[in-house]
Amino acid sequence: MPRKRPFSAKQKKKQLQDKRERKRQGFQDGVRSSSNSRSGSHDRHEEHTDTSDSESFSLQVRKLNQQPQIRKPGEHGYDPNRYRLHFEKESKEEVERRKKIAREKTLEPVPEVEMEVDIEAVYKTGSALDFPKRPPWNYQMTKEQVLAQEEKCFREYLENIYSTFQPSQLSYFEHNLETWRQLWRVLEMSDIVLLITDIRHPVIHFSPALYDFVMKQMKKNLILVLNKIDLAPPALVVAWKHYFKSRFPEIHVICFTSYPQKDQDPSAVFKKRRKRRKGWSTAMGPDQLLSACESITAGKVDLSSWKEKIERDATCACLTLEDSEEDSDDDESAAVLVEHQTDVAMEAVQFSQELYKDGILTVGCVGFPNVGKSSLINGLVGRKVVSVSRTPGHTKYFQTYFLTPTIKLCDCPGLIFPSLVDRKQQILAGIYPISQIQEPYTSVGFLASRIPIQALLKLQHPDAEPGTAEPPWCAWDVCEAWAEKRGYKTAKGARNDVYRAANSLLRLAVDGRLCVCMRPPGYTAQKGTREQDPVGTLRNSLFGVTLGLPFTVFSFYLCSFFITFNGLFC
Repeated sequence: MPRKRPFSAKQKKKQLQDKRERKRQGFQDGVRSSSNSRSGSHDRHEEHTDTSDSESFSLQVRKLNQQPQIRKPGEHGYDPNRYRLHFEKESKEEVERRKKIAREKTLEPVPEVEMEVDIEAVYKTGSALDFPKRPPWNYQMTKEQVLAQEEKCFREYLENIYSTFQPSQLSYFEHNLETWRQLWRVLEMSDIVLLITDIRHPVIHFSPALYDFVMKQMKKNLILVLNKIDLAPPALVVAWKHYFKSRFPEIHVICFTSYPQKDQDPSAVFKKRRKRRKGWSTAMGPDQLLSACESITAGKVDLSSWKEKIERDATCACLTLEDSEEDSDDDESAAVLVEHQTDVAMEAVQFSQELYKDGILTVGCVGFPNVGKSSLINGLVGRKVVSVSRTPGHTKYFQTYFLTPTIKLCDCPGLIFPSLVDRKQQILAGIYPISQIQEPYTSVGFLASRIPIQALLKLQHPDAEPGTAEPPWCAWDVCEAWAEKRGYKTAKGARNDVYRAANSLLRLAVDGRLCVCMRPPGYTAQKGTREQDPVGTLRNSLFGVTLGLPFTVFSFYLCSFFITFNGLFC
């Protein structure tokens, strides 16, 4: 009997993954085939890909965040991979080309004026960079006919985009029709739509096509939420607020943060700045949202219970005893009714055009992944009712929560709209799962050319020799130096694990510990004037005079350099 060849744990893991993938493919009514499973791949960061069932043309997609299959063969039920993120698959040649650039291209500091971005350059208003709309239907159509019509329209939508723009021009955007169906349902059932954006990258997260559809076609009101304002200086927040109000005068713009920083500690960058707490009642911005809803509803809905809740949460936030804080959480837990939506909610149901049905205001929270939709709902409720994660695509399907008997919140999964923004900037915005990135080095170079990572992290050039001038840096050098500093080594050869180091740097950027903020057009020229604005004026511009909270939270940021690590940088 021949002796068996050595079989590593890595190969065994790959074999089991392929086996599970083949099983999953066979369970889905034979629609997809498992013949293109790639056993024996040498790239540990690659995963199974196939042609999406919603495209008629030969477009290869990469499916992320795969979940284990729970149901048994032959059973019909919820598919945990139904709402997986689907992005266009990059070729190996493109990945290798970018790796070569990361090794050879010298990092050059980017002028601050180049960090100014106009929304017109990102979305090209009036172009094919739209989002798929739900086609019209009626009750005489069967469920299969409705689904087939939606798939046909989605194929035409993708074909229109790819016939207008080259794939290299386009950013990552969602190719999974099931996730877009979630957006359709949320827009249909909502009376007011909250478009939530990250203050560091607001023009990426604001789709003019969605704005036009909600405001002009659906005749509903849209509120723009500038979230995570604790990660940006107040002058920049005010600048973005004025920019959107001038470009889109019909929308309401509010500022929000679920993690207000009251005690800033200018210590190491590894200490979590936005520490998660059991209590969410200290969020800043709920009263602004209430004021916007009051002006929109104009007394058609009784919002007094919401106002009482905000006042009650503000009182609870002032309590210092832990037992008092726990009692308040217990009191609130009974007041929030959670409705977990299932596949039944996605059946063909004609939505009602009636606003504020049964005297209930439904507020839908939509936006890109990782902008803080779930955290915003937790901040409004005052406790954790929605699972949150830094991984994009964590929220799989929409759920509704009764904030008060007359206020219902709806949390929608994050959706990535097509745009022309650089993919490296998308990754830094937390849109693409960092653990799934095949080539993270150019994104690190994009970051290092905008903030002095080498000085902030006190990195030593890997090729530097004592007594000689420091060689020029490239993105690969930054990753290798960080791996050396943190002790990231490969398992077998004990070499510097540059891939892990690159992922670590990108996570620091997404978490806000290495922060890069986009600027509105003209911000650099007016920067000095804005930063000399009195603190009271900035407070009124952000929250209005009715916010009864101290502004010391933001006074730490009133300088051009606001993130600390043995120095300040912007």
